[in-house]
Amino acid sequence: MPTQACRCGSGLSAGHCCDYDATVRTAPEDIPGLIPLVERAVQAWRGGNRSAAKQLCLEVLERAPDRPGALRVLCEICQSDGRNTAAVALLQRLLALDPNDYWATNRLTLLLLARGNLQDAARLARSAVRINPKNPQSHNLMGMAMTETQRPAVGEYHYRRALELSGTRIPMLLANLATNLVNQGRLAEARVLYRESNEGAPGVRQTLLGWARLEEIDRDFAAANALLDEVERLASGGNPAAMLARAGILGREGRYDEAITLLETAASAKAAPLRPVELLERGRLLDRMGRYDDAWADFTAGKERAHELSGNSYPEAEMSAFARRLERFFTRDRLELLPRAGLRADIPQPIFILGFPRSGTTLLEQTLSASPAICAGDELTLIHDLVGIMPRLLDSPLNYPEALSELWMGDQREGLDNMRDYYLQKVRQMGVLRDGATWFTDKMPLNEMHLGLIALMFPQAPLLHVIRHPLDVMVSAMSNFFTHGRFCSTTLESAAKHLLLVSDLVEHYRQEMELRYMPVRYEDIVDNQEATIRRVFDFIGAAFDPAVLQFEQNNRYARTASYAQVAEKLYDRSRFRYRNYRAYLEPVVPMLQPFIARLGYVI
Repeated sequence: MPTQACRCGSGLSAGHCCDYDATVRTAPEDIPGLIPLVERAVQAWRGGNRSAAKQLCLEVLERAPDRPGALRVLCEICQSDGRNTAAVALLQRLLALDPNDYWATNRLTLLLLARGNLQDAARLARSAVRINPKNPQSHNLMGMAMTETQRPAVGEYHYRRALELSGTRIPMLLANLATNLVNQGRLAEARVLYRESNEGAPGVRQTLLGWARLEEIDRDFAAANALLDEVERLASGGNPAAMLARAGILGREGRYDEAITLLETAASAKAAPLRPVELLERGRLLDRMGRYDDAWADFTAGKERAHELSGNSYPEAEMSAFARRLERFFTRDRLELLPRAGLRADIPQPIFILGFPRSGTTLLEQTLSASPAICAGDELTLIHDLVGIMPRLLDSPLNYPEALSELWMGDQREGLDNMRDYYLQKVRQMGVLRDGATWFTDKMPLNEMHLGLIALMFPQAPLLHVIRHPLDVMVSAMSNFFTHGRFCSTTLESAAKHLLLVSDLVEHYRQEMELRYMPVRYEDIVDNQEATIRRVFDFIGAAFDPAVLQFEQNNRYARTASYAQVAEKLYDRSRFRYRNYRAYLEPVVPMLQPFIARLGYVI
């Protein structure tokens, strides 16, 4: 038996677990008695003898680490014990042994989704559909992955396919489909599906929570609270998700003391500390009450606790190396040799709204899309998708950005037109476009990292870069969990480093390329809304509509953390908010000071 257990917690020695070379295979006949041991382990597990099953699995895998039957049983034991890190490691080994193992693919996808490892989960979900395209669960997995990676139109397709293949109106699938429709702003359709799901399987908490979220988004707080009442009635010990949702509603109603009391009472009742999301929610409530020291303490504690639980951190060296590669490729000499994609006049054109998360991009998109000429695309992942598949599209042995050198070849001179068409086709398939519109927005945060690629594909597209005081951005980074930027908001320092990295890239692109670029200050929108928005419309080349100044009446659902804020009238309470946290921001002031001055701000 192992003397030094593997760090993942499987119970195996490191050399026969995470440090094992999966290319080394053993033949069953090489180890006498191995197959009967595996069979006994399986029988013990099925018979409920967990201890015997675990010991037998460990014995088998220390002798032959590549036995699938023992790996499966040990994985199930680890997962049932809550040792998910070990379960992930075992599942990954199963897939290294057999990439078409559907059981392992299904299990690992669900675990990665739960852990927030969304890109790997999406990759595995696609594999599940390839392995078993007629299995409803394959499409359910794909739907879940597309929901979490903000591809709701694709998720909708797979949920509908799962329902079709199952041949029945499975309530869980109906609720999942409803969630995707909510994320597309199709609230009325989603409400019908939630109701049908709840009638088919009454009292399912996730269904009721999703339905309550819909009503909260639709500003029917009474209906949302009634659904949360039902969730709490079903959960005798209280439901953390329902409590957090109710606190959010109280916050939107300005009842901050009640919201905080609710969070603290629930934590006390379960004799457990607040979870990271609850700490940040309480911090934001305290901020609204002017209790800034207490708010910052919660922001910091929430980030530290999240890091402890997830282990996620900002990959500074990797991101820095990638930025340097982009700078080396996108130089004026190289770009003069590259073609540009032509204009497609038969379809609405993109407006790229660029900016760091929580810099005011949602406010600008909500404003522009109040015009009938501009539809909101929200956070489109398409530029990032193209970055990933570019080597295949250009038949290149190189990765992005170096793969763009294929455009110098005679048989790839139309490569950018093909990428442009891929992007526009996906936009159409996603249902972004509406009749009568001539523009649509792409508000993916940090798209500015790929400003060079965007300008090659859409040289005439307006590039609206929303800029905000960097220290205000830092406060937002600490008070929210960013879903973009490779965990850059894990700490104050990592958020500052990523902001500088991206901003330096933008300056590089502006120096090396001709861009249709306009910086838009968040503070100018707040201080002089009409004049600023008129300048934006003039820059785009679209007719100004005074109705856009009442953006809060735009009834679309903005699929970002800012959805509640852009449902309010324009306010100035977030402008220069950093002044309330000046002492706590001191660690990043020296590194940000030159950038702050370059933008024309002061501290």
